[in-house]
Amino acid sequence: MHTIGIIAEYNPFHSGHRHHLDSLRREFPNCALVCVMSGNFVQRGDAALADKWTRTRLALLGGADLMLELPTPWAISSAEAFARGGVALLDATGVVDTLSFGSEAGALPPLKAAAAVLDSPLWKEALGKHLAQGLPFPAARQKAAAECLGQGADCLSTPNNNLGVEYLRALQALGSSIQPHTIPRQGAAHDGMEPNALHRSASQLRHALLSGDSATLAPFLGPQDEAVLRKNPASLSFCPRAVLARLRGMSEADFATLPDCGEGLDRLLYRAAQQATSLETLYNLVKSKRYTHARIRRLVLWAFLGLTEQDRPALPPYLRVLGFSPRGQALLRQMKGRATLPILVKPGHITRLSPEAQRLFHLEARCTGFYGLCQRELGQISQETEYRAGPVMIP
Repeated sequence: MHTIGIIAEYNPFHSGHRHHLDSLRREFPNCALVCVMSGNFVQRGDAALADKWTRTRLALLGGADLMLELPTPWAISSAEAFARGGVALLDATGVVDTLSFGSEAGALPPLKAAAAVLDSPLWKEALGKHLAQGLPFPAARQKAAAECLGQGADCLSTPNNNLGVEYLRALQALGSSIQPHTIPRQGAAHDGMEPNALHRSASQLRHALLSGDSATLAPFLGPQDEAVLRKNPASLSFCPRAVLARLRGMSEADFATLPDCGEGLDRLLYRAAQQATSLETLYNLVKSKRYTHARIRRLVLWAFLGLTEQDRPALPPYLRVLGFSPRGQALLRQMKGRATLPILVKPGHITRLSPEAQRLFHLEARCTGFYGLCQRELGQISQETEYRAGPVMIP
């Protein structure tokens, strides 16, 4: 039996995600699906629409078997660190043999070629040359890859291909025996707003749910899923003053401790925080050809959560179980003899962890407390929720 790993945000879980899981079930009958999912904050630099336990339940009902948490310091990082954290957790389970992901290419050869180039000295030399010319990292990366790959570098210009390449690089760097597998991405493009797409993008669905649009989102969300997601959504846009207050209390030196905050970004963020009267104003004061919107949003989120680069170890130190089906429960029993990291099923088990791992769990709890401030209705989730909530179980 195949045990297939998936790295996702499920923000929210929608018809495109269900298509992915259903495709795997058809291709690999009786396979088990292990998902590493971002917790309460996501890579685009925002709070997840719904908390991690709600999203876990919807994913399990959608076909997943075992849900593991990608801790916040990796979940809100660049594609490289996001992929490295997710792949490391799947590898540490000891039971996952395949990593599946959607991509615009829908085939592995062009992604493998790009991954090999990005780890070559030739590309690193070309990258350094373009960065020295003042190009932003994404543009410098693309130009350097084009010099080494020619038209083969085109696959790096689309987000899911790009993330797939980082998964392949992480598998190689970690010496993992997990085999990659990709399927063609269908429906709206990442962050696309195409109204007639086969599958709406997560961005389209979030916009509709956050804006209070009353039009039904079926068949992209199930009726029960839609009701749950509309109940009490979360976003940084619900607490802009809290974010700005946090940033205005920081010094330039504090901003310098954030990851990927070199090249003068620390000074720009510090100055923008003193002037901005909204989050969009803050982002726009810093955004330029050199600094992408996504990078700035992530840095603002790191600052709001009080995280620094030191809060992200090289790799996650434990496997946090968010939920499971009966098949997932059977997988957990297998993992007890095969996993290379401690498995955390109940919050009370944190006392069995190393000091470093306990520190990360307490940091996660602090982030959960901040997440409660991002919900439309306050008081539903607090820091203490992290110490009380057990895994979601479905029959």
